[in-house]
Amino acid sequence: MRRTAPMTWLTAAVLAAGTLTACGGGSGGDKNTVEVAFIKDTNNKVQVRDDYIETVARAFEKANPGKKVKLIPIQASENDYYAKIQQMMRSPKTAPDLVYEDTFLINADITAGLLRPLDDHLAGWADWKQFEPAAKAAARAQDGKTYGVPDGTDTRGLWFNRNIFKKAGLPQDWRPKTWDEVLDAARTVKREVPGVIPLNVYTGKGAGEAAVMQGFEMLLYGTGTDPLYDPAAKKWVTGSKGFRDSLEFIRTVYAEKLGPDVSDALSPNIQTNVATELMPEEKLAINLDGSWLGQQWQPKGGGKPWPEWPSVLGRTAFPTQGGAAPGRVSLAGGWTWSVPRQAQQPDLAWKLIETFQTRHNALEWCVRGAQIAVRKDVAADPAYLKSIPGIDFFTDLVKVSHYRPALPVYPKVSAAIGEAMEAVTSGDATPRKGAADYDEQLRSVVDGQVVAKP
Repeated sequence: MRRTAPMTWLTAAVLAAGTLTACGGGSGGDKNTVEVAFIKDTNNKVQVRDDYIETVARAFEKANPGKKVKLIPIQASENDYYAKIQQMMRSPKTAPDLVYEDTFLINADITAGLLRPLDDHLAGWADWKQFEPAAKAAARAQDGKTYGVPDGTDTRGLWFNRNIFKKAGLPQDWRPKTWDEVLDAARTVKREVPGVIPLNVYTGKGAGEAAVMQGFEMLLYGTGTDPLYDPAAKKWVTGSKGFRDSLEFIRTVYAEKLGPDVSDALSPNIQTNVATELMPEEKLAINLDGSWLGQQWQPKGGGKPWPEWPSVLGRTAFPTQGGAAPGRVSLAGGWTWSVPRQAQQPDLAWKLIETFQTRHNALEWCVRGAQIAVRKDVAADPAYLKSIPGIDFFTDLVKVSHYRPALPVYPKVSAAIGEAMEAVTSGDATPRKGAADYDEQLRSVVDGQVVAKP
């Protein structure tokens, strides 16, 4: 179950939030002020997201004399941020006019009645045709309406350290074709380069959606047959061999001590430790992770500047289980700009969305934030294509990327997967037992709407 932030934390976050023109939540009916809530960037020395949003806000104010933008950056973990914005959006007194929504949570917020559909605005917005269909679908609800405009996406693959691979006698152009080849490379590192962590796969409840999406679902969707959800039957899948096989891969990594120490792997700080310590200090050989990592190591503004990373790190796609077509797999996510149902100035909020998503500003955000472009014109722009090493590699993975089931109950399903991963990682359950426990919990959270796989 995901954590819910108590009201005292919410109040503190809102009161402590920095602003462009003021602070707090709820515009109080001021028709000339639009309030924007978003998760504060704390991963970099230069707060990339905060600075970008403030730049756009200032440009918006200049282009619209008399209009003001009030920024509400919320400093919190992603899970706590989700809880805080949900609480804010429930009341017209605290609801922002514009909110930064993770596609992970957007359908739950739509079903809860917290967001407004944007279709009337989108119908007259010429730029909407530039957005990739999959990106549009990420903010589309079961009612067929669209509740957000995406500002980028992300993909996932394997990062590997060429220096460590050279010591281990592994190829510099490593291209594993199966899960076994990934594990075999990790075993070789363990044998030939003592003291280095061979392979990181995020796992357990501490890492939250990073474990479920970047770890488990990268495995599951590579099995080729067993998804989490059967769209034809409109039911969730139980009894899946692919589910058990994915847990078996996790078990192997940690039982054979190919990954970080279990206590470290299950820590909520594991993502930060990987990005700021293990990788730049060359203590990790292979990392299953996201397209955005390079931003962390940029000489200007990165949380851990590492000038050598473009030559030290290689990138390769995560393979399907046995090498079946298309031979590689990725998961894609991202965030959208959405308008809460309780927003006091929804039309002004839409005008600000349009400003965020001009071609110029969309390009600026993708370059600054190491985002994978969702606009076709941005994806083809030379400035985007040379913005950060490897951007073309991760952009190419969009074509083989899967998206999480866009259903309101998904966050609860994700939490159940995280529990199964943690039990297997710690050795408290076998993959078969972990899968069985998941199936039982799944039936409960989806009210029995399941279909069994052999």
